Amino acid sequence: MSIQYVLFDLDGTLLPMDQDEFTGGYFKLLAEKMAPYGYERTKFIDAVWSGVAAMVTNDGSKSNEEAFWKKFTEICGDKAITDKPVFEEFYTNEFEGAKNFCQYNPKAAESVHRIKQMGYVTVLATNPLFPETATEKRIYWAGLKPDDFELYTTYENSSHCKPNPEYYKDILKCLGAKPEECLMVGNDVEEDMVAEKIGMKVFLLTDCLINKENRDISTFPNGSFEQLLEYVVKL
Repeated sequence: MSIQYVLFDLDGTLLPMDQDEFTGGYFKLLAEKMAPYGYERTKFIDAVWSGVAAMVTNDGSKSNEEAFWKKFTEICGDKAITDKPVFEEFYTNEFEGAKNFCQYNPKAAESVHRIKQMGYVTVLATNPLFPETATEKRIYWAGLKPDDFELYTTYENSSHCKPNPEYYKDILKCLGAKPEECLMVGNDVEEDMVAEKIGMKVFLLTDCLINKENRDISTFPNGSFEQLLEYVVKL
């Protein structure tokens, strides 16, 4: 069965970045936003990380949004729910400053557009830890638009996270697609290449490679955006 869908990771793939630099800068902006509302920086950041962990371990019984706020509220109290509009305001406004912790590679958007021109359906399979507003902003930072994708995953519309294979199965259900019809493109060996385990083809983009386990990446098709396009042409 031939490939019909090409799934792209975002952070480190279409949007070049050093993950630690981005996370540190983004959390600093968020903590500064919330400080006037009584959130002490260290406790607040720890609570956010706990919320992230709750999303990563989500068993699918609730949305990632619900998983995050349940854990965050357990730590910070009911006032957290009252302050949720402040978080939403942050992602609409101050989050734009996190663009400074990202790079830009025009070849990313060019590759997505070229692959669409080749007749493939493009999907943004970004780890759904962010709200829709923040995800859309990051899409624009990469030189793309939300409507460049048939689907993009957010914490509102997802109930699993990478590297759980169920995350990819959820995308398949949403698309009405079979795994063998899909190619997953990403820069993280653990989070993106796991799609191979459910029957998807994979391509490891090495520009901002994350390989925490030091795995042998020669077992995956890999390389630059130019090499990705060469690979897709041969599918």
